[in-house]
This record gives sequence, C-alpha cells and structure tokens, in this order.
Amino acid sequence: MKEYWTSLASLLGVLAFCQSLLQVIFPPELRFACLKVFNRVFNLFSSYCYFDITEIDGVNTNELYNAVQLYLSSSVSTNGSRLSLTRALNSSAITFGLSNNDCIVDTFNGVSVVWEHVVTQRQAQTFSWRPLPEEKRGFTLRIRKRDKSLILDSYLDYVMEKANEIRRKNQDRLLYTNSRGGSLDSRGHPWESVPFKHPSTFDTLAMDPVKKREIMEDLKDFANGQSFYQKTGRAWKRGYLLYGPPGTGKSSMIAAMANYLSYDIYDLELTEVHNNSELRKLLMKTSSKSIIVIEDIDCSINLTNRKKNNNNNTSTRNYYDPEMRCGSVPGPGEDGGNSITLSGLLNFTDGLWSCCGSERIFVFTTNHIEKLDSALLRCGRMDMHIFMSYCSYPALMILMKNYLGYDESDLDADVLKQLAEVVDKAEMTPADISEVLIKNRRCKPKAVSELLEALKTRANRNLLQNGILREKNSEDIMEDEEQEKRALESPPNEGSEFEEPCKKQEEEDEEKMK
Repeated sequence: MKEYWTSLASLLGVLAFCQSLLQVIFPPELRFACLKVFNRVFNLFSSYCYFDITEIDGVNTNELYNAVQLYLSSSVSTNGSRLSLTRALNSSAITFGLSNNDCIVDTFNGVSVVWEHVVTQRQAQTFSWRPLPEEKRGFTLRIRKRDKSLILDSYLDYVMEKANEIRRKNQDRLLYTNSRGGSLDSRGHPWESVPFKHPSTFDTLAMDPVKKREIMEDLKDFANGQSFYQKTGRAWKRGYLLYGPPGTGKSSMIAAMANYLSYDIYDLELTEVHNNSELRKLLMKTSSKSIIVIEDIDCSINLTNRKKNNNNNTSTRNYYDPEMRCGSVPGPGEDGGNSITLSGLLNFTDGLWSCCGSERIFVFTTNHIEKLDSALLRCGRMDMHIFMSYCSYPALMILMKNYLGYDESDLDADVLKQLAEVVDKAEMTPADISEVLIKNRRCKPKAVSELLEALKTRANRNLLQNGILREKNSEDIMEDEEQEKRALESPPNEGSEFEEPCKKQEEEDEEKMK
C-alpha cells in the first residue's frame, strides 16, 4: 500500500513538472494565439456560424436577450425536458425558460436553428459603481452559413415581435386616469394607474351579432395594419364614436375592445386639464397599444356645436373672436378655469401631436351626438360611428344566456314569440333588462315571466305616450290650419286694431291745421 502511494506521488510530481515546462515553453499568450488560429481554421471548414447574445451589453440590459428568453418560453414549454419557471412583475402568467447550458431547436420558414443558453461564472470584479451578477448569461444562436441572410433579416425581427405579443398577453392591463389638477406622481408621470380587471368581452356584450362582428373585424384589421398605415402614409391610430341613450353599454364596449386587443386604457378627464398644452403633454405620456377614452364628451367641457351657437346668437361677430376660430371657450369662471379649445381637442385627435405614438385608439362617448361639432365627427378623427341602441331581440338572447344560462331552445316557443314582438316596442336598455334578470336569477322561470311583464308594461306606456303626442301634434296642426283659414277669409279692407287710433290722430291733425 505504501508503494502505491509513493508511485502516485511520483506521477503527480512528473505531471506538475510537465505542466510547468509547458507554461515556460508555451506561455498563455502563445496558447491563446494557437486557440484563435484553430478556431479560424475550424470556422473556415465549418458549415455553421454562431451569434452570441449576452444578457448585459456594457452596463445596460440587452433587450434582445430578454426577447429571446421570452420567445423561447413558448417552445420550451412543449419541447424542453428541464425547464426554469419565472413570473414577471405585473404579470398573471408563469413563463417557461431554458435551464443552464441547455439547447433547443427552432424552425423558421423551413430553416432550423439551434439556441443554447450559456451560463458561466464571471471573473472576480474590481470596484464598480454598478456591480454585475456573479453569473454571465447569454444565448448562442447556431445557424447554417447559407441561411445567414434570412435569419438576420427576418428571424430576429420575428422573435422581437412574438416576444412583445407574449409580454402583452401575460402582463396585466392597466387603467390610467390623469392626475387631479395636472399634478405629477412620485415618478414624475401625469397618469395614475390601477390594474384593469373588467370582465366584459364581445361574447358577453349585449349587441346585434352582425354589428359586433363588424367591429371586431375592424379592430383586428387595425391591430394588424402596421404595414398598411406605413404604406399609405397615415398615422397608426383610429377613432371610434359611441353614441346612444344611457345604459346601452358604451362603457362595456370600451372594456370589451381593451380585452379583445389586450390594450391599456387611458381614461382622460377633460375637466382636470387646464389648457391645450397640458393636453398635449398628457398625450405624449401615453404608451402605444392603448385606448384613449373621453366619456360623455358633450358634458365634459363646453365644446358644443358651433353652427347651433351661431344660429342662436343674432349679434355680429368678428372672425378674430376666439369662439369663431376655436369653438366655444368657457369664461374665466366657468369649468374651474378650463381653457381647452375645440382646436386643441381636434389637434389632440388628428393633428401632428396625435402621431407621436403608434397603435392607439381614440374612443369618445356621448348621449347626444347632435350637440357635438361636425369637425369633431368627421373621418380621420372619429372614423367609425357606432350607435348603441335599445335592446333588440338578438341582444336580449345574449343577456338571457349571460344571466340565466338559457338558449332559445330552453324557452317555450310562445314565450319567445311574445319576447320578439314586444322587445322593440318596449325600448328598454340592456342595463334595465339586466337588472330585472339579476334580481330574479335564483328563480329562472320567475325571471323570464317578470321580464316579459316589464317589457309589455314599457311597450304599452310608450304606445300611450306616442298616441298622446300624435293627438297633440294633430291638434296643433288643426289649430294652425284654422288660423290660416280665418286669415284668408277676412276682407282685405278690414281694419286692424291699430287702425282706429291712427284715424283719430289724423282727424285731430286736420282740425289743428284749419
């Protein structure tokens, strides 16, 4: 046993001597040069090329590294055997990733590429104002040399685009509102946000299915239309005007649009904006892939129809009057000192400042479209006008499905016939019908019967009101006709009530002259 350990020690001594001799004969610089030459020769005859994507580029985080990591999570979850799990801030989903020094094969346009996640220990750091992680992370992309142009031109852009889609889908959407009085938060932002958890979708929205499908297709064309807008030279934005009676689902429509496109919502309160300059600054601080909403725009500030104001005002005005150039402007004491003009709002939606971001939707809502200025309603500002009407029969069936779980096949044919006959005459909003169903949702037959009774009652009341209105209108017409008839039948030489005093005055004047 002693001889064994003696021979082993002798062997280790010989190896150490050889290593020392190699270091003297082949110093590190020479070994590095030989390794570099070997790599060049190997790459010359190799059919592959390699690209390294490090986690940190200098002192900044490499955005491409994060995008690759997020993109590979969709493939790793099905193909990988050993995975790492992460959950980002403000995210509702867990993402999968490659483990250390693991590989995965991806395919793009029929071309196969290999991704390897390389993790090595970082060398000892000297003093630094920003300490780096102990581990050095990165991805190595291996591709064939003949596919180099395809990968560099298209594949990496595709990876970035898919990563943004995954990030937007996993990240919780936010609902923003402008700070009171134009103040800034602790980070210097004029918007305050809360998580957006509204459950409304186009599936649950009580609306005519044909109109609903038309809106969804328009939204999808907009979201996928980046190349179209660039080709046509238009800013990548679109405007929607939602108008109709209160309770017809305008706010639910906005929530359904946000959930359908996975966009954030910026709820702009115009009464808290002092002037046009502040309005532009708010627009600059909004993000892409967002919906900018102004609800009840006819009630927010004084931006009513200029034509009606001009017709009602008989006095002459100068062109240089601010109201003639910019729409109605509140006085110093109105609207809390708000001085937003119609011109400022038009530039906000369709001026040069409206294109400082991309992929944004403007949504205005109003209960009285006739009060809005025509300049605000034209295409390019409000591209699509959506009338939110009273509840129709198809919308009623959607509400029955939402609240009671009833399809048309679950209801009696006679009940369906009565509902179809009375729902349009009743002119009830989806909000009113929803309340009837919510109150009786525990007893579904009672809910249907009470809803039918409420619809009949409202239809009869509308019929009675329409009848009274028609009678009143007919009486007014008959009275006008009688007055016109009497005026035509009266003799042309018949004096008026002012004629006798005039005659007396003339006689007195004649006597004085005599």
